[in-house]
Amino acid sequence: MDHKRINLALQGGGAHGAFTWGVLDRLLDEPWLEFAAISGTSAGALNGAALKAGLAARTGLAGRQAARENLDALWSQVGEVSDNRVVRWMRSVLPMPRGLQRWTEMVSPAAWMDNLTRLFSPYDYGPFYVNPLGRMLSDLPFSDFACEPGPALYVAATNVRSGRIKVFTGAQATAEAVMASACLPTLFQAVEIFDPDTGRIESFWDGGFTGNPALFPLYRSHLPRDILIVAINPLMRDVLPRSPVEISDRVNEVSFNSSLMAQLRAINFVKRLYAEGRLEGEAMKNVLLHLIDDDALMNDLSARSKTMPRHGLLASMKAAGQVAADTFLHDHGAKLNREDSFDLASLFPSMRPI
Repeated sequence: MDHKRINLALQGGGAHGAFTWGVLDRLLDEPWLEFAAISGTSAGALNGAALKAGLAARTGLAGRQAARENLDALWSQVGEVSDNRVVRWMRSVLPMPRGLQRWTEMVSPAAWMDNLTRLFSPYDYGPFYVNPLGRMLSDLPFSDFACEPGPALYVAATNVRSGRIKVFTGAQATAEAVMASACLPTLFQAVEIFDPDTGRIESFWDGGFTGNPALFPLYRSHLPRDILIVAINPLMRDVLPRSPVEISDRVNEVSFNSSLMAQLRAINFVKRLYAEGRLEGEAMKNVLLHLIDDDALMNDLSARSKTMPRHGLLASMKAAGQVAADTFLHDHGAKLNREDSFDLASLFPSMRPI
């Protein structure tokens, strides 16, 4: 395969980010595939930072191995932070139908913690509060995310005061920025970072509220046209949610996909203008869009499982990501740097020609 350069856009979604771990693990097997830039949000920012730091620490194949070691170490620590042994044991004994899976989630310690977040704030911990992500990031084999070598890294977070997206990059893409990108406000205290754009210390929450992931940093002229999105929140669900938990799950998915859908709609609009010859000679970029996802898998999981990173779940998600990436490379690898492999127009069939 000829050498190809692409950009990665990594979506957030808690423990489901282990799917992206598997995707990246498989993509790292291909020496002809270069990552020019990475845009990540929440779990996508964790994955992106680990990938970037590993690739920057070594050259060639050694860098790919370093990135793989970083990702393995990251998700190993995620599994250790909240290992629900009761549910792990039940799932190892027999495959559970969805109804029983829901029941085990409701009675698990993680579910009780989820319910407690409706009564208690992360600020109620007082001096005992600790954000576990800080230790996880510092303990990675390679933890320099803000270094200049390697692919460009863009980390999206939400400014609590303004409600606007903030993208950290270059020297600003620190461990604190990654923590801010993954800061769910019901679980973690806002991460405070000095923002040179505003000249003050700002508080930041999860980037999924405003850019999940942020695609616009990847439009820069010096970057390749190709954007490969790794999606972990289902865009489509054919079955109508009926139970309270199912309704809550779908609300979660729609909310955290809303910023991505808005960006995809804008890209689709620009691509239609290009197709009609109305942007010839213009500076606006006509990106090539690609997607790796597994809606069948994600439709069978609940949003609640995003906060329950059991080793069994993480391992199965990684394996699914490896398979999905392998399928993408087989079916669409040759299209990279040449044409779209994702039918973007199918998402917006109601948009008529101009």
